Amino acid sequence: MRNVIYRGGDRCHFIFLGTVLVLVKITPNFTNMIKSKVILLHILVLLMVSCNVNRPISPKNPPVENPLSIQQHLVEKNSIPKKAKPQMAYVARDIRVANYFDFMDGLAKKYDSLVPYALTEHVLVRANPWIMDTLANTDYYRQMAKDSFVYDQRKMIVLRAKDSLLIPDAETGQQLIKDMENTLIDINIPEYRLRIYQDSLLLYTFPIRVGQDRKRYLAMGDRVTDLRTKTGNGKIVRLERNPSFYNPVTGKRFYVTRRDDKKTTIMPVIPWIETEINGIRNGQMIHPTTNPETLGKASSNGCIGVAEADAWIIYYHAPLNTPVHIRYDLDILDENGEVQKLKDIYNYQ
Repeated sequence: MRNVIYRGGDRCHFIFLGTVLVLVKITPNFTNMIKSKVILLHILVLLMVSCNVNRPISPKNPPVENPLSIQQHLVEKNSIPKKAKPQMAYVARDIRVANYFDFMDGLAKKYDSLVPYALTEHVLVRANPWIMDTLANTDYYRQMAKDSFVYDQRKMIVLRAKDSLLIPDAETGQQLIKDMENTLIDINIPEYRLRIYQDSLLLYTFPIRVGQDRKRYLAMGDRVTDLRTKTGNGKIVRLERNPSFYNPVTGKRFYVTRRDDKKTTIMPVIPWIETEINGIRNGQMIHPTTNPETLGKASSNGCIGVAEADAWIIYYHAPLNTPVHIRYDLDILDENGEVQKLKDIYNYQ
C-alpha cells in the first residue's frame, strides 16, 4: 500500500462515520429503517464535504505553486544583466592567400545578421590581430630570411583547419568600428615615412618610397606626368584586393617580378589602396613594392610604396574613407626632441 497523507477534511469523514457506527452498535432499539437513513445521511454528508476538500498529496501528486509566483521569480532572476558570451567561428579547411578574401567575405556575411553592428572583413581581422601577423609573414623577404623561397605567394596557407576566429560582441565590435573611424594615415614625403594614428596616438611608423623628382611620359595616362607625390588632405576611396599589374610607362600588363636578390616570382596578392587628395583621384596609390631596396628613396612613378608585410597592416587600418594627410615637412623632431633638417628632395625651397 502506498503512503498517502490526508488533509483535515478527510479525518472528519472517519470521525463522523465512527460516531454513527458506535451509536448504531450501542443502541439496540434502532430499527433497520433508521439505520438505513443514518447511513444514507452519512453518504450525503460525505459527498457534500468531498466537493470542498483538497485532493490527497502524494509523491506522484506534488503541491502546485501559484503560477504567478513562479513567473515573478523568473523575471527577477532574468533581470540580472549578463555579459554575452563571445562567439567563435571555426575554419573547416586550409585557406590559402588565393581564396582568403572570399573566405573572409563569406564569414562576415554569415555572422553579420547575428550582431548589432556592421560586421566586415576589417572588423573581423582587427578582432583577431594574429591574422595580420600571419599575412605579414607571407612577405617574400621574411620567408627568404628563413631560407624558404616562395615562387607563388598565392599558394601559401594563411588559415588552417580548426583555427578559430573570434566574432566580437556588440561592445567590442562597436569599439573597433569607432577606432577605425578615428584613424589617420599621415605621410611625410621628405622623411620617407608613413604613420598610422588612432585618436592622436601613434600606432605604427613604416618606411616608404615616393615619386621621382621629374616628369615622364606614361602610356597609362597617355601624357607627360609630374611623378612627384602630391601633397594635401584626402581619404581612402578604393581598396583593390586582387590587383592587376601594368607598367605605367609602357602600359603593358605583367605577372612576374624580379626581386632584389635577382630571383623571379609571381606577383603577390596584397591589397592596393587608392587615395583621393584635395578632391582629385590622380591614381596615387599606397601599395606594396617587391623591391624594398627602393624604400627611403624617391624612386616611384608617384605612388607611395611600402614593404609587403607593412602593406597588410596598413590595409587593415585603412578602410574606406579613412583620412589621409600627405605633407612635405623638412623640419622634424628626432628621437631626442631636437629639430632635424631633412633634404629637400623636390627642391621646393
